[in-house]
Amino acid sequence: EAALTPRERYVKALGAEGNEERLVSASDDHTMYLWLPAVSKKPVLRMTGHVQPINHVSFSPDGRMIASASFDKSVRIWNGVTGKYMCTLRGHVGAVYQVAWSSDSRLLVSSSKDSTLKLWDVDQGSKTFGKLKVDLPGHSDEVFACDWSANGAKVASGSKDCSLKLWRH
Repeated sequence: EAALTPRERYVKALGAEGNEERLVSASDDHTMYLWLPAVSKKPVLRMTGHVQPINHVSFSPDGRMIASASFDKSVRIWNGVTGKYMCTLRGHVGAVYQVAWSSDSRLLVSSSKDSTLKLWDVDQGSKTFGKLKVDLPGHSDEVFACDWSANGAKVASGSKDCSLKLWRH
């Protein structure tokens, strides 16, 4: 599967019945909507579960999952094709601002008001799916941004403490 192009992996992940382009939106009203913009101007599904405003949503690179980060101190994982809820990632003690997927869709990093990043196992074939892998303290103030390096070996984080950190995986 590693020899497939990103587009080929995306199409393979969608399968025969889910091959339309999808979009997810999130709002301050604690809800998300899954859309099939080429099919309809109305959302396919209303996704609920967060209890405070949602800061960020992101599809996994393979399209199989969606992650949502919220002021309710949690990250929720949703099925990327059906929009159905899968699990909640809990561990932050402050609002979660952003999430970023590893290129293989097996890991997720989250950044938070609590000045930490957290690395989560989101490999659906793993016995530890939805569990915290590594807690990454080190910033002295809120962490607003996070992302993976292109090769997946490092995570970068940007904080209100005016520092940028690189974390090795």
